[in-house]
Amino acid sequence: MLSLQEISDRLEIQDLLASYSHAIDRRNYAALDNLFTDDAIIDYSEMGGAAGTLPEMKAYLSRALQQFRGSQHLVATTALIITGDTATASSICHNPMIVSVAGQDWPFFCGLWYHDQLKRTPGGWRIRQRRQEKSYFYNVPPSFQPAPTIQPA
Repeated sequence: MLSLQEISDRLEIQDLLASYSHAIDRRNYAALDNLFTDDAIIDYSEMGGAAGTLPEMKAYLSRALQQFRGSQHLVATTALIITGDTATASSICHNPMIVSVAGQDWPFFCGLWYHDQLKRTPGGWRIRQRRQEKSYFYNVPPSFQPAPTIQPA
């Protein structure tokens, strides 16, 4: 049986993971400051993106996601292990994306897992490390090129 604290932790972490999807899909990169620890490391490289610190990745995302007319990060079936003030989470993500090809919307789909290390902070649960693991791409336009990755400062 789950304790009230574990139920509360699980709900807060699920809200944290959902808030990430909303921030990314709404292009609200400032909201990421409330979702990650100050020393967070984020690695999107397996899906063709960049890896770096939170400030580096906010700058990368604001540039890289300009090429998409829309996206929806659908995150579900999180396997969550809480150990005191730390936790690990592994979640699936189905991500439809829209790009323009010859003036027409072209939908394609990304499937991935998020692997997260989380930490309880005075402000609530935060992501310390996030890594994407590729599952699939479907219907990617032949002309599509991911945004160039960043160089660490």
